[in-house]
Amino acid sequence: MMFNGYNESLAENIRNWLREDIGSGDITSLSTIPEGHESKGIIHAKEGGIAAGMPVAELVFQIVDKNLIFKAHVKDGERVNKGDILAEVEGSTHRILTGERLALNLLQRLSGIATRTQAYVDALEGLPTRLVDTRKTTPGHRMLEKYAVRVGGGANHRFGLYDAVMIKDNHIKGAGGIAQAVSRARNQIPHTMKIEVETESLAQIDEALTAGADIIMLDNMDPVMMAEAVKRIKAVSPHVTTEASGNVTLETVRTIAMTGVDVISVGRLTYSFNSLDISLDLNAKKGGGAS
Repeated sequence: MMFNGYNESLAENIRNWLREDIGSGDITSLSTIPEGHESKGIIHAKEGGIAAGMPVAELVFQIVDKNLIFKAHVKDGERVNKGDILAEVEGSTHRILTGERLALNLLQRLSGIATRTQAYVDALEGLPTRLVDTRKTTPGHRMLEKYAVRVGGGANHRFGLYDAVMIKDNHIKGAGGIAQAVSRARNQIPHTMKIEVETESLAQIDEALTAGADIIMLDNMDPVMMAEAVKRIKAVSPHVTTEASGNVTLETVRTIAMTGVDVISVGRLTYSFNSLDISLDLNAKKGGGAS
C-alpha cells in the first residue's frame, strides 16, 4: 500500500495538523493524568465498513512519540464489522491521548471514503466500466483521499491541474471553441499527455471527435442520450475513451454504466460521504502513581 513506508510530505502535514490541535500542550491530559502513566489504547469500529488509513494512523502516533507501539489488527481494504478491533497503541498515556483525535479523524474519513467507494464498485459488479474520483477533495488531503478511493476498489482521475488536459465549458468559451482549444493544447503538451473534452450535446461530441480528443466526457446526459453518444463515438473512433460525469448517485451508477461508457467519475466519493464511526478506549493502565 501507498503508506507502508515513511512519506515525508505526509509526515510534514501530520506535524502541522498536530500543531493545530496541541497548541501549547494537551492541558487536560497534563493536568489530570500523572507523568509516567502508561496505557494500551484499543482502536475499534463502532459500525461496519472498509478499513483505510491504518499506516497513516500509525505514522501519527510515531510522530507524536517514537516509543509508542502501534499494532494493526487489520489491513487497509479489509471489511470490518461493528466491534472489531482495528489496532492497538501502547505506551505513554499522555502521548496516546495527544495523537488520538488526529489518528481517529484520519481513520474515520479515509475509511468512510473507502466504504462509499466500495458501495459504488459493488453496484457495478459484472460490468467493465471503471469508477474514478475527481478533484473535489478536501484541501490538503487530496493524496490521502484519493488513496482511500483506491483502497475501496476505485481508481483515480487526474491528481491536479498539471497532469492532464481537461477542456471544460469555460475553457471552450475562452478559446473560442472546441477545435481551437484542442489544437492549442496539442501544440503545447508533450505527446505522452492526453486531452479530455467535456461535452453536453451530440454536436459538441462531433466537434471533439473532429478535433482529435483522446477522452470525451459526457456531462449530465440522460441515459438515452448517453447511449447514443457512446455509439456515435465508438463508431467513429473506437480508441477514444468515454467518461460519464455529473450527478452520479449510487442509485443511478449502474444504469449509467449500462450505456457502454468506459469510465464514470463520481465527485461524491470524496465530498459527500459519512465518516466511519471509530473509537479508541484505554485499558491496562500502569505506572505513574494513583490515577
